[in-house]
Amino acid sequence: MSMSQDVNSIPNGPGAAAILAAGIGCAVLGIVTLASELSDAVGKSLNFYGPVGPLSGKTTVTVIVWLVAWFVLSRLWRNKTVALGGVNAAALILLGVGFLLTFPPFWAVFLGHG
Repeated sequence: MSMSQDVNSIPNGPGAAAILAAGIGCAVLGIVTLASELSDAVGKSLNFYGPVGPLSGKTTVTVIVWLVAWFVLSRLWRNKTVALGGVNAAALILLGVGFLLTFPPFWAVFLGHG
C-alpha cells in the first residue's frame, strides 16, 4: 500500500470473507449438533475419537467447513469491496442460528423432552 492510497479504496473483501466464514462455521456447528442429537446414526458417525465421542466429529466437520468457506469467499472477494453491513448482519444471524441449535433446551423440543 502506498502512502497516497486512500483508505476507502482498500478492498474489504478478505476481511468480510473472514467474518462471514465465522458465521457459517457457527451455524454448521449448530446444525451438526442438532443432527447428531436427532439421529443416533449421525451421532455415531461423528465419533472420530472414542474418549471424546461425537464432539470430536462435530468440531472437526465444523472447522473443515469454516476453512473451506473462508478460502472460497476470500478468493471470490480478494480484490472486491463488499457491503460490510450485509455481511455483518448475515454473520450475526448465522451466529444466532448456531447458538440456538447448540442450546439443549431448544433441541430438546425436537427430541420430545420439552
